[in-house]
Amino acid sequence: MATPTVIVDDLHVVYRVYGAGGNKGTAATSLMRLVKRQKRASIREVHAIRGMSFVAHDGDAIGVIGRNGSGKSTLLRAIAGLLPAEQGAVYTSGQAALLGVNAALLDDLTGERNVVLGCLAMGMQPAEVKERYDKIVDFSGVGRFIDLPMRAYSSGMASRLRFAIASAKSHKILMIDEALATGDAAFRTKSRDRIQELRSEAGTVFLVAHNLGEIEENCNRVIWMETGKIIRDSEDVPGVIDEYLVATGGEPRHREKARL
Repeated sequence: MATPTVIVDDLHVVYRVYGAGGNKGTAATSLMRLVKRQKRASIREVHAIRGMSFVAHDGDAIGVIGRNGSGKSTLLRAIAGLLPAEQGAVYTSGQAALLGVNAALLDDLTGERNVVLGCLAMGMQPAEVKERYDKIVDFSGVGRFIDLPMRAYSSGMASRLRFAIASAKSHKILMIDEALATGDAAFRTKSRDRIQELRSEAGTVFLVAHNLGEIEENCNRVIWMETGKIIRDSEDVPGVIDEYLVATGGEPRHREKARL
């Protein structure tokens, strides 16, 4: 039995949206509410994760699928410790690194400086950053743009650079949120190979992608989410993908495996 790396135990995550309907109020009205111990009138709760439980192990590459708003990104942020649990808990065997389309890259700095700062932020020593720099740039495929400010990059170039930086270090737990969506075929092949390397190094990978082909190519397990709950959690990745496609009005990829 492989060693558990992530345990999600009856996890609930609730967002509280203040000022719904555009009624932001003023500083004076806010002060009066505090003095009178009144709650804000316009508050809305969004129950994004509803009692999820599962265990991930060393070597797992878990694809997380579901429609927009199903809670996929929220789940990854909760595992990374970026969102508090309203109820339940998340236990990890190490620091979870979240790589998403909105991962921080500084627009005013060059790609080169972002590579250096990103690697230092992951805990690399300066000598290690220098040693790995050329390989990171080559993997990203940004070429001569590495000397230009990030604002000059296309979304695809920025996405590839984020992945190259994050995957330069072996992570016990790496979560990828749509970061491969804009890569070309050659980059997707390199990314798939790197994900396999991370798994072989006893790491755990979570992958959120609307491109179901990426899930099928990279993952040995899939979690299908809807409205913050797990619909299916299975190692039959093609079968679950077919179920999901049928449920969402699409055509199954593997008709002989589809459970209609």
